[in-house]
Amino acid sequence: MERQDGVWYRELNRYHWFVLIVAALGWLFDCLDQQLFILARQPAMRDLLRIEDSMELKASVDAYAGYATSIFLLGWASGGLFFGVLGDRIGRAKTMLITILLYSVFTGLSAFSLSFWDFAVYRFLTGLGVGGEFAVGVALVAEVMPERARPYALGLLQALSAIGNVTAALLSMLMGSLVEQGLVESVWRPLFIVGSLPALLALLIRRKLREPERWQNAAGESGKTQLGSYRALFGERRWRKNALVGLGLAFSGVVGLWAVGFFTMDLVGNVLTKQFSSQGLAENEVVGRVAFWKGITSLMVNAGAFLGMFSFSFLAQRIGRRPSFAIGFVAAMVSTALVFGFLNELWQIFVLVPIMGFCQLSLFAGYAIYFPELFPTHLRSTGTSFCYNVGRFIAAIGPAILALLTTKVFADTEEPLRYAGLSMCLIFLVGLAILPAAPETKGQGLPD
Repeated sequence: MERQDGVWYRELNRYHWFVLIVAALGWLFDCLDQQLFILARQPAMRDLLRIEDSMELKASVDAYAGYATSIFLLGWASGGLFFGVLGDRIGRAKTMLITILLYSVFTGLSAFSLSFWDFAVYRFLTGLGVGGEFAVGVALVAEVMPERARPYALGLLQALSAIGNVTAALLSMLMGSLVEQGLVESVWRPLFIVGSLPALLALLIRRKLREPERWQNAAGESGKTQLGSYRALFGERRWRKNALVGLGLAFSGVVGLWAVGFFTMDLVGNVLTKQFSSQGLAENEVVGRVAFWKGITSLMVNAGAFLGMFSFSFLAQRIGRRPSFAIGFVAAMVSTALVFGFLNELWQIFVLVPIMGFCQLSLFAGYAIYFPELFPTHLRSTGTSFCYNVGRFIAAIGPAILALLTTKVFADTEEPLRYAGLSMCLIFLVGLAILPAAPETKGQGLPD
C-alpha cells in the first residue's frame, strides 16, 4: 500500500477524470464567488452605505461587512440543506446543474445593487446555490472514484478550489490597478459581473455527466430505503451520531475561516489604508493600492491553502482522519492568532498569511474526505450537507459576533478588528473537543 500511494491516479479511466474535472470546476467557481465577495465587501459597503463622516464610515463598513457575511452564510446553509436532500432524491448531476446556475445568476445581479439591503438579498440567494454545490460534488466524486483513489481525488478536488480563490485575487488586483489609474470607478461591481460566467459550466454538466452507479442502485431500491430524508438520517443511531459529530467539526472550521481567517483581507485593508493615507495619496490611489494588496493577501492565503488541502489527504491516509484533524485544529488556532496578533508590515503578508492558509484550509480537505465516509449512499448527500450546512447556520453568528466585538467591545481600541479576530481564534478548540467522539474511517469502504 505504501508503494501504491504515489500512483493512485493510474486507477482512473477517462470518465473518472471527466467527473473529477467537472466537480472540481463546479467547486472552483463556487469558491471564486466566495472569494470575490470577500474581496469586494469592504468597497461595496463604502459605496452602498453612503455615510459621509469618515470615523463612522470606517466602523460601519467593518460591521456591515460582517452582517452581509452572516446573511450570505445563512443562504449558504439553507441551500445546502435543501439541495443536499435533492441530491439524494433526484441525483447528483441534476442537482449540481441547478446549484451552479443559481449562484452564477445572483452573483451577477449583486453587481447592480443600490443599497445594503438589496445587496444582502442577492448574497442570500447566491448562498443558496453555493451551499448546495459542495455536498453533491463530493458525493458524486466519492461514489464514482475507485476505492483506493477516493481520498486522494477528494483532497485534490478541495485543493483545486484554491485556483478559484487565486483567480478572484488576480481579478481584484487588476480592478485595483484600473481604479488607481482612473480607468474604472468601482472595484466591486465588475468583479461580481465576472462571477456570473460559471453558468457556462452547466452546459457541460447537462450534456455528458451521468449519475453514479451507486446512486442509481439506491434509487432503484427506493422502496426499501428512503432517499434523502432527515427522518431517516436521525432515525438510526449510527447515522445520527455521525451527523452530529460532523456538524461539530464543520462548525469549528467554518467559523474559524469565515468569522476570522477571511477577515485577514479586511485587516490588511485597514492597516494599509492607514499607511497609504498618511503618505498623502489621493483617494483613488489609496483605494486602488489597498485592493491590489488585498489581492496579494488572498493569493498568499490560497498558496498555503492549496498545499495544506492536498497535504491533508496524504496525512489522513498515513495516520488516520482523527489525528489529522487534531493537528489541523491546533495549527489553525496558532497560525491565525499569529496573523491577527502581529501582522503590521507588508513582508508579513508573505510569511504569516500562507502559513495560516495552509493550516486553516487543510481542515476543509478533511471535510471533503471524511463526511462522505460517514453516511450510506441513500443519505450521503443529505448527511454531508447536514454536517457542512447546519454548521454554517450556527456559524453565521460568527461574523455577527465579530462585528459586535468590533463595534462594541473593542470599539475604543486603535484596531478593533485585530482584537476581535484574535479573541475568536479560540473557536478551533471546539473541533478539538469533539474529536474523541468521531469514528475513525481510515481504510474502510463507503457505507452502502
